[in-house]
Formats: sequence, C-alpha cells, structure tokens
Amino acid sequence: MEIVLRAAVTFLVLWLITRAVGRSTLGELSSFELLLFITMGDLVQQGITQEDHSVAGGLMAVGTMALLTVLLGWANARWPNLSRLVHGAPVVILHEGRPDTKALRAERMGSNDLMSAARGQGFRNLSDIDLAVLEPNGKISFFAKDHAPSDGSPEEPEPG
Repeated sequence: MEIVLRAAVTFLVLWLITRAVGRSTLGELSSFELLLFITMGDLVQQGITQEDHSVAGGLMAVGTMALLTVLLGWANARWPNLSRLVHGAPVVILHEGRPDTKALRAERMGSNDLMSAARGQGFRNLSDIDLAVLEPNGKISFFAKDHAPSDGSPEEPEPG
C-alpha cells in the first residue's frame, strides 16, 4: 500500500512540475530536456518503489500512475471546467499583428520564439497575423488577417 501512496504523491508532484514549467517549454523539448525528463523518470521510480525491486512493486507503481491518468481524463470529460485547471487555458499572445508582451512574459515566451513559430507557419511579418493563440499543449495557432476590401464591398471573383 505504501507504493500506491508514493506513486500517487509522485503523480501529483510531476503534474505540478509540468504545469509550472510552462507550455512553451512543453511544446517542443530540446535533446537535453528530453534526457532530463527520462532521467527524472528513473529517479522517480526509485523514490516510489524505494528498495522494492519486485515485479509486483513496479507493476503497482505503474498501475497507480495509469489509474490516476485515466481518472484525470475521465474527470476532465465529466467536468469541463476542471480541464482549465488541469491542462490550462489557451492564451492570446498576439492580436491584430501586435504581440501581447504581458501575456508573452507570463508564459515565459520571448518575441523571438513567437517570430520563429510564425515563420514556421509561413508568415514573414507579425503584421500579417490577426490572432495567435498559445494552446495548452504548447503549440501556437495562427490566424491570418483577412485581406478583404475595407470599403465593405465584396471581393470580385477570379476569372476562370
């Protein structure tokens, strides 16, 4: 039973760490960060099972983490507001071509990171972007400006 409690506490701490690290960090991991997370997994395993090297102890620890993951997924589906707490909410980081420096700072994201992601989506200038949203998974959704005529008249169809 001690292994189950250790696994549950470790699960909670790992969840808190991933929330604290920030989504821009989790979106794409560097090689070093990937190795760090893998090493952390090994260290966590040792803390959970202590000196228990049995198959049953390892299975109990993994089973507890899997069960907590499933329960968290179920709770997110049942109570949609919980999802904002567990996964976070999307954050607008650019509006009408202007970066929201306050939001970028809060998400620990630099303007160079924003521009790099925009170039990766085919944008040459931030002024071509109407809206950029940092999603809870760390990816950025870009929405291009609509270049419709400003006089309110409909666009002419292309000859074809």
